[in-house]
Amino acid sequence: MDTAMTDTPGLAGAPPRTARSAVVDLGSNSVRLVVFEGHGRNPLAIFNEKAVLGLGRGLVATGRLNEDAVDQALTVMVRYHTVARAMGADPVEVLATAAVRDATNGAAFIAALRARLPDLVIRVLTGDEEGHLSADGVLLGFPDADGVLGDIGGGSLELVELAHGRAGRVASLPLGAIRLSERAGGEVQRGRALADEEFARVPWLPEATGRDLYLVGGAWRALARMHIAQTAYPLSIVHHYVLMREEARDLAGVVMAATRRTLERMPGAPTKRVVDLPWAAVVLRRLLRASGARRVVFSANGLREGWYARRLPTEARHADPLLSASQELASRFGRDPRLPAALARWTNGLFETESPTDAALRIAACWASDIGSHDHPDYRAEHSYFRVLRQPGVGLDHHARAFLALAVALRYEAAADASYIRRRRAPRRNPRRRAAPGLHAVGRHPGTAGRHGNRTPRRPPYAAPGRRHRRLRGRERAATRGGPGGGAGAGGGGGSRGVRVLHGEGLCPPPDLPPPRA
Repeated sequence: MDTAMTDTPGLAGAPPRTARSAVVDLGSNSVRLVVFEGHGRNPLAIFNEKAVLGLGRGLVATGRLNEDAVDQALTVMVRYHTVARAMGADPVEVLATAAVRDATNGAAFIAALRARLPDLVIRVLTGDEEGHLSADGVLLGFPDADGVLGDIGGGSLELVELAHGRAGRVASLPLGAIRLSERAGGEVQRGRALADEEFARVPWLPEATGRDLYLVGGAWRALARMHIAQTAYPLSIVHHYVLMREEARDLAGVVMAATRRTLERMPGAPTKRVVDLPWAAVVLRRLLRASGARRVVFSANGLREGWYARRLPTEARHADPLLSASQELASRFGRDPRLPAALARWTNGLFETESPTDAALRIAACWASDIGSHDHPDYRAEHSYFRVLRQPGVGLDHHARAFLALAVALRYEAAADASYIRRRRAPRRNPRRRAAPGLHAVGRHPGTAGRHGNRTPRRPPYAAPGRRHRRLRGRERAATRGGPGGGAGAGGGGGSRGVRVLHGEGLCPPPDLPPPRA
């Protein structure tokens, strides 16, 4: 193989491949392979593929893994192993979660998998191990996280106490979306009661009152994407997306009450997860009640990123995520590694009242200041803008993305009227007006999470006063009547009071608010 590459014109002397590692998340609902490249502070996934198999469907009734899914899983795992090895990943590990550890035929399934792939490392995680790995992944993106982490899968829900960037107590509950639907016999009211019973067994959960709830898991990310689509939020990135408590409650209430047909018509609803969405919404709503959390913060990081984090050097793992992200951009796209540091020193005394948060953004901008040097001169501003705004790392919250993207674009003399840096004001809307199909005005321009805090002004209640069941039934009727193009129209959902300023797809501070503080 190596000889053939050497003898092929154009391949001789090719630079050595960057180190890669791969992990397979063998879950109750889906199996996912992620291949990471390098050992940077921000995980760089160069391959990410999921197969929805439903290994845990029927587990409550039979106690066994789904037989059809077992056969498919063995085939998928052979393919994933082949792909990972072909990409040069080492190590390649499999992390099996709730369905495999709880099923009576789980051990037999693992034995069959080892027989086909004898060199593959397979770990069947306990609930505590699963929770701590998820916490490690979340802390990569939210190093100062404080509150409770909830990681929902198909078979279980892991709750982890987070105290100022440190993981504490863990509880593993049988509240995965698939398992809860089967335990409840398809009855939402029964599901609510079961969730309340399980949360009552976690004595430390109420200590999260007034703190943040960090959500991990595909079903909850799907809810975030639906909210993003319904409200025309200008940045389609789930990581660091934030909803205040009442918004999250309303969103969950809508999804709980909606029929399957209604859910399928909602923009942003993933077809393969429609069956599980109401149960994920039930768990979210009851968890908000039990924890008393003040807001919900969505994280794209979880178990797989936690596995990656444990392979990082200690110094890299505890580095500042914002500065690490900008430094990684500079190392990949910049010309001279000495320039950003010199520029940061030169700008040190320019702002007398600079806060630590503002200083970090300034230094990050210095590191990103030369990332367009290899682009065509006519497109440097635009390419650099989107390179920062849409970079895949976990170290930038939405405000930091917009700030740095705009700073880099202006550094390359972007025109004030450039289409990607346009300024527009969102119209004032009646807070009780019906929003896009399916969501009764639950959407607004949310804040940002992490070191820059939540910057959004408080809004009035979105729904008219009245009994809770009437509100939910009203939302379902509104959803059923709505269509893909209906609702409040382009530009956002109802309930957007005040002014929102957008720089293209970047989120910039409204003019009547001070800059964010740490």
